[in-house]
Amino acid sequence: MARREETTQEAEARPPTHRPVPGVPALGIGMVGYAFMGAAHSQGWRTAGHVFELPMRPVLAAICGRDRAAVDAAAARHGWAAAETDWRALVARDDVQLVDICTPGDSHAEIAIAALEAGKHVLCEKPLANTVAEAETMAEAAARAAASGQVAMVGFNYRKVPAITYAQRLIGEGRVGTLRHVRAAYLQDWLVDPEAPLTWRLRRERAGSGALGDLGAHIVDLAQYLAGEALTGVSALSRTFVTRRPLPAGPSAGLPATLGPGAHRDGDGGGDGAVTVDDATVFTGRFASGALASFEATRMAAGRKNALRLEINGERGSLAFDLERLNELSFHDHTEPATTAGFRRILVTEPQHPYLEAWWPPGHALGYEHTFVHQARDLVRTIAEGAAPAPSFADGLQVQRVLAAVQESAENNSVHTPVVL
Repeated sequence: MARREETTQEAEARPPTHRPVPGVPALGIGMVGYAFMGAAHSQGWRTAGHVFELPMRPVLAAICGRDRAAVDAAAARHGWAAAETDWRALVARDDVQLVDICTPGDSHAEIAIAALEAGKHVLCEKPLANTVAEAETMAEAAARAAASGQVAMVGFNYRKVPAITYAQRLIGEGRVGTLRHVRAAYLQDWLVDPEAPLTWRLRRERAGSGALGDLGAHIVDLAQYLAGEALTGVSALSRTFVTRRPLPAGPSAGLPATLGPGAHRDGDGGGDGAVTVDDATVFTGRFASGALASFEATRMAAGRKNALRLEINGERGSLAFDLERLNELSFHDHTEPATTAGFRRILVTEPQHPYLEAWWPPGHALGYEHTFVHQARDLVRTIAEGAAPAPSFADGLQVQRVLAAVQESAENNSVHTPVVL
């Protein structure tokens, strides 16, 4: 098991997050994966202790990836003290108390269960797994580990947007009254080009699903989080618009065999392979209370880069949120006189708003990266307090059950399909 320890020179150059703080115990973080989510999680762990007063000090102990040169570069760039090329070695390290999983979904269950059985806390990126069966084994392992004081959280980071957390508070206070409708859409356009390469996100055996798991998982979780109840049934349609894509180039692209049946390279090193996940999925749903919901997840909406939008309608009012304006929340109080009532813009940057007590003066906006700082803050406090994590692996399992029902409905001519609870 290959391991690279830091040199004396590197130790002296470590960022302040690694230096002891009198009276504050360290929490050694080990992260598996170093690409997009790895960079975002690194930012969160690196920053949380500088912004918030935490009961434990996150220490970036080790990062893991299969490519030695790439993981060494990621460790240096993001401030990790050591690098591993085998996740088992990372889990076994004595200086790692929490394992953060930022890998494709097909490896989540194996890594998470091994880490929990080794006595570590776990943070796992969403969706929790590729199948309900995998998610069930992970939730069961988390429940067993909880008896020993271990915490397992799933990374639905959009819950940590201050405006979303505040919306959940308003709903809990009864400001929208009895829930009637939830509308949720998550639109991106990075697959509109048919020449976009066949990455792991486009293979079911690696990703589990396409836009549904990548984007739909977020809006399903947010809908259930805001509603405070579970979806009980769905009716769905899905479509793969581009069924074959060129194989990625370069030494790390993998052989055709790793990209599934039918993949082939031509004599010039090119070639293509089958896309085995959805490009877009739309579905309707029903909550336990009888409230209705509609969802749309696509990576084929030209011009939409990261457009996550939510609207909640109740008997007393409505709330609306747009991720591209993530410091704002729209609120309509339907109990006001019609002559003055209407949606009003709430700028969610006041110290009284969630998470904002530690950031900038009112009106100074936060961004996407801050959701990972808030995620790290919440997880550290949860561990120190011995509290139940939110979102938990049980929450991740519930989302996985909804995704499975959506896939089943889409494969069976949109028939209404119950969510197995």
